[in-house]
Amino acid sequence: MKKSQSSTNKSGSETSFTVPKNSRAELDLLLDELAVISEFSDADTRYMQRAVTLAKQGRFTTAPNPNVGCVIVKQDEIIGEGFHLRAGEAHAEVHALAAAGKDAQGATCYVTLEPCSHYGRTPPCAEALVKANVNEVVIAMVDPNPKVAGNGVAILIAAGIKVRIGLLSQQAHALNPGFILRMQKQRPFVRLKMAASLDGRTALKNGESKWITGPAARSDVQVYRAQANAILSTASTVIMDDASLNVRYSELGASQADYPLSLNDSSEQQIRQPTRVVLDNHCRLDQHLIQSDNELKLFAQPGKILLVNGKQNLATDTEKSVNAVENNLSAEPLFINESVSRIEINQDCHHNIDLKQLMTALAKQDINDLWVEAGATLAGALLENKLVDEIIIYLAPKLMGDSARGLAVLSELTEMAQVPAFSFTDVTQIGDDLRITAKPEY
Repeated sequence: MKKSQSSTNKSGSETSFTVPKNSRAELDLLLDELAVISEFSDADTRYMQRAVTLAKQGRFTTAPNPNVGCVIVKQDEIIGEGFHLRAGEAHAEVHALAAAGKDAQGATCYVTLEPCSHYGRTPPCAEALVKANVNEVVIAMVDPNPKVAGNGVAILIAAGIKVRIGLLSQQAHALNPGFILRMQKQRPFVRLKMAASLDGRTALKNGESKWITGPAARSDVQVYRAQANAILSTASTVIMDDASLNVRYSELGASQADYPLSLNDSSEQQIRQPTRVVLDNHCRLDQHLIQSDNELKLFAQPGKILLVNGKQNLATDTEKSVNAVENNLSAEPLFINESVSRIEINQDCHHNIDLKQLMTALAKQDINDLWVEAGATLAGALLENKLVDEIIIYLAPKLMGDSARGLAVLSELTEMAQVPAFSFTDVTQIGDDLRITAKPEY
């Protein structure tokens, strides 16, 4: 028994709150049974849809936690609602229960993610629901962490609370693709962004690329950046383009209205800056770090920077498979600048940074969603390693000619069966440009 506390049951008497100890097999069986017997009405769907909408309000600030929304209903009326805003602060259920107050007793709770069952920076939400004496909890999806999935459900059922699962589960999954992938596969969700002309060119032969797309597309990029945990690029891009890789509130456009701000500080100071991860295989940026009058914008902007240096791997194949990742996961602080840290990742057989090891390392840093802005070489390497989960191409109504640089550097293809294929998921006009979203078909 992990925890025992007093709470009040539906009849008003004192009862003991307990965390049941179920085996993984027992929890899986419980979840399977609930998925089969759970049925939902149109009203259920309407309330859960509201919870999904609420969850999206935290998309700029919850990292590394998931986006979660909650609605509490009694006698066909919403009496409380809330969403998770920032890690370390109250979860969605706590906000909703606070809004409902004593009326939460006997109510139905709709929540987009299984209530947590562990003590972290905040107490478990499953315990809060038990103490509030709700009658039923409807859950869109169970916890994606296979080690703890079902624990929150088991706590609720042990307390006599009815539980249904699976309502709008697809929409709930879409709220947190990175969090889910990190929990289940120990790597972040990778979005590869590129801007190109109609003939698929990303820069002129001499490297000039400002600007292929228009201001509306660049503002759209800022919105994606603002929702990412980290932005991945390379030392070459940073040096050549003097890229800052940050989020600028002034360029968020209409999304400024959706960004949660307080009145105490300026809007720019309140922006959650994603960690800027820069692949620097040969430590080219070190010389810029030691300069007091550093001219690169990357180091002049607030926010964390993680430099990734290559490390020659001399181990045997067996040693590599056992130790390679574990030996490269600690981010050593670089004391020249308190915001800058570095990790070393083994090089692959081509003497480039091993990207699969990098993704595991980033997951260990609690990075859920990785937004990639780089050149054709890194784009091609990510695609060939099957590490891209979604590709976003901003296509400008321009032609740049066959001497200009292409989208991705790929190994020579000799058959059409070898050609990487994608499925379009969205095509939207953004200003004068098109934003094409597609998923690789690995």
